[in-house]
Amino acid sequence: MTWFSSYAPVLLRLAVGGVFLRHGIQKLQTGLPGVTEFLHGLGFPFAKIWAVVLIGVETVGAACVVAGLLTRAWAICLAVVMVVAILRVKLPAGRDFELEALLLAGALSLVALGDGPLSLGSMRKRP
Repeated sequence: MTWFSSYAPVLLRLAVGGVFLRHGIQKLQTGLPGVTEFLHGLGFPFAKIWAVVLIGVETVGAACVVAGLLTRAWAICLAVVMVVAILRVKLPAGRDFELEALLLAGALSLVALGDGPLSLGSMRKRP
């Protein structure tokens, strides 16, 4: 292992969190009614509640991942979002899901790696 290996979670946090945050901001710009309508069209019950959850995970959760705050917990939420996106959106439509699979792998890797250095989480753990 090299000295650089310990910084792998930082790069992964920035990449995965950054992509999710971009998508979350797009959903914020679309607005709650638009995201709710999209989820309702996919057959989600309680679409408005799930729209709020989705927007929250993809904005607040992604921002926390980028900052390295509660990374493992938020990465689990992001991974669940990608599993749902693959199973409920991409596969039924016969669409490619490379990005979603890559984000799923990245989120699961962050679950394993945690915050890493240069994170708010590592600063909180110091005495």
